[in-house]
Amino acid sequence: MYMKCPREERQELERQTLAAYASFAEGSKGRERTEPECEIRTCYQRDIDRITHSKAFRRLKHKTQVFLQPEGDHYRTRLTHTLEVARIGRTIARALRLNEDLAEAIALGHDLGHTPFGHAGERALNETLSGEGGFSHNQQSLRVVEILERDGQGLNLTYEVRNGILCHTGDTSPATQEGMIIRVADRIAYINHDVDDAIRAGILWETDVPEEIVCALGSTHGARINTLVLDVINESKRCGDIRMSPRTSFVFETFRDFMYSNVYLNMKAKSEEKKVLGIIGGIFAHYINAPDELPEDYRRIASQQGLCRAVCDFVSGMTDKYAMYQYSELFIPEAWQVR
Repeated sequence: MYMKCPREERQELERQTLAAYASFAEGSKGRERTEPECEIRTCYQRDIDRITHSKAFRRLKHKTQVFLQPEGDHYRTRLTHTLEVARIGRTIARALRLNEDLAEAIALGHDLGHTPFGHAGERALNETLSGEGGFSHNQQSLRVVEILERDGQGLNLTYEVRNGILCHTGDTSPATQEGMIIRVADRIAYINHDVDDAIRAGILWETDVPEEIVCALGSTHGARINTLVLDVINESKRCGDIRMSPRTSFVFETFRDFMYSNVYLNMKAKSEEKKVLGIIGGIFAHYINAPDELPEDYRRIASQQGLCRAVCDFVSGMTDKYAMYQYSELFIPEAWQVR
């Protein structure tokens, strides 16, 4: 008697429980390089593990979310942001009977290519590379999983996960409903945890949040997320697409505008960001002029794809602390010991 392996049992469970428009693991468009199937995990579960065990994923714990070099243990990092997106994404996917594993894999990989110093670092690297087509973290995240991980072999993820990572932001919509979920979950997560961190940092007071936002979404971090997630679930069920209701979407955009005006562009919060361009630009220029000092992996990329590409990969992969260390080593003289 034939006994199904755990992967086959899971795939059968997906057929029985997921909505008709869900992304079924057995229906995946597959990987760029064909591999034998795992007996235990579906292809999307396997992608979750590959991302979680990657070097780029581990580095997220030392990359800025909003506040540069915050003092205190309770501010979000790029890693905690990623985990919050994954949890919101799975919650929405479960309620809509979509593929939770695919949603989680996209969420865990969506920011792997983010620069040090958060969006300030991304803007700095984009400016530095303005003559080379610029820089965007979603494209770099895709490059990380396709090329840079595993010593240049990449993680060989499924098409659906790679597409979701690339299209989690920007003008192109994801090819799957699960990808659309992460696109929405990312925005829900960062707006809400950023206001929480801003209050903790003294940039905002609870009473600064406009009354129309409080009345519509709630007065606490948890209440606001619950309202937004429930709205996405109900509206998506109603219209057959992943979206907020028009009313909630309007309030959310008002909330986003408030955050840009009072936090993201706040001079107190961003007073150090002008230094980021100097740090990123200085490190980048040094290695352009001294390519032999690049680590071996990046020298190989330089020989195959060009020096600018290699230096971009090296700099964008740095953590905040490592970028500061590199800048100090390259440009700040050591003190003389006088006896």
